[in-house]
Amino acid sequence: MISLVTGGCGFIGSHMVDRLLVEGHTVRVIDNWTTGRPENLVHQKDNPNLTVYHMDIRNREEIVSVFKDVDYIFHFAALADIVPSIQKPWEYYSSNVLGTFNVVECAKKAGIKKLVYAASSSCYGIPDRYPTSENAAIRPQYPYALTKRLGEETVLHWGQVYGMPVVTLRLFNVYGTRSRTSGTYGAVFGVFLAQKLAGKPFTVVGDGKQTRDFTYVTDIADAFYTAAVSDVVQDTFNVGSGGTYSVNYLCELLGGEVTHIPKRPGEPDCTFADTTKIENALGWKAKVSFEEGVQKVLDNIDYWAEAPVWTPDSIGDATRDWFKYLGK
Repeated sequence: MISLVTGGCGFIGSHMVDRLLVEGHTVRVIDNWTTGRPENLVHQKDNPNLTVYHMDIRNREEIVSVFKDVDYIFHFAALADIVPSIQKPWEYYSSNVLGTFNVVECAKKAGIKKLVYAASSSCYGIPDRYPTSENAAIRPQYPYALTKRLGEETVLHWGQVYGMPVVTLRLFNVYGTRSRTSGTYGAVFGVFLAQKLAGKPFTVVGDGKQTRDFTYVTDIADAFYTAAVSDVVQDTFNVGSGGTYSVNYLCELLGGEVTHIPKRPGEPDCTFADTTKIENALGWKAKVSFEEGVQKVLDNIDYWAEAPVWTPDSIGDATRDWFKYLGK
């Protein structure tokens, strides 16, 4: 089998590459290294079954040749994080929507066996019910969520109209080794781990009682692989851990002092995936417990040594537009 992983040098994508190589696939990666890091695949640099293409999915003419003879496509390439999506919506739209359009057009031409798209649970916004099922209302709160949803709609529409075999997986709060270390204020694990290394307090939003469906990254890769090799097409599934855990509990597991910063508009008090559908249709269930996953991250904490160390003041500056545009 030949598999293509867009964003394969990124956090989830690099773990997907590892899984596919273990399964005996020949793997091609497309990544423009905006958020992905070539270092995430350095342990595979001598693997003859891996080829990395430094390309941008926004350039269809550049990427189309990489799709030749591909069986499976795992589409992770995207811009993430809330604040920069508010500040630079075109960058997000061009990458997450138009880039996805290019990917499905190339996939259609290639005659693939399956395309699995990394959708986002942020499409639900602030849900009415927990756990949240796939038929919950779609309420994106910011441009990142909107563009990931439009990418998902594009993938599903190409499945509907052109008969492409596609599946979309809505991911809930993925964490684990190799998570982003960019200069953008974003995911809680990257923020907390850099603070822990620097001996600084964890900047907890609000009272810290808010909970998140933290799902370990190798479980995510397993869900993508399971979806790809299944007979299921033209469908959407939540991918979550089966639980929801407070930020305060995360701080306990990581170990360190805490300081509190203001609660932010547009953020749910809880994320919690109803995974009944994927369990029944694909037989998939998360395997890594939250406690085990956090320990795996701590065992590899030096990865975040060069990540920015956020303080209440710098977070306040970075999130000013968040409050300006979402706090209405």
